[in-house]
Amino acid sequence: MDNNSTIRECMDLVKDFCDARDWEPFHGPKDLAIGISTEAGELLENFRFKSENECRALMGDPARREEIEEELSDVFYFVLRFAQTNDIDLGKALCRKVAEDGEKYPVEKARGKNLKYSEF
Repeated sequence: MDNNSTIRECMDLVKDFCDARDWEPFHGPKDLAIGISTEAGELLENFRFKSENECRALMGDPARREEIEEELSDVFYFVLRFAQTNDIDLGKALCRKVAEDGEKYPVEKARGKNLKYSEF
């Protein structure tokens, strides 16, 4: 796999990894959703109680950056596995979501603002 890997290739990699270990019985929707949340929390721990400048500095430190990349990869792993085991086309779902958000957050109202669509 390389920087040009498709979502499908990533899902297949995760599937093969899990199939080799017979982890299907442990990967129901609830368990995988918990995994997404747990790993996202571990990613967030890196930034807890830090200023924006401290967070940027973390990303510039090679050792800390590697830790953060590992946590982000764990989140991605669980997202891919959730999609793979539940027949979700992530590319299609993402395109649909971006289109919906485009309607909620039109450029002329949302540009440069961090408001929720109901606050415009």
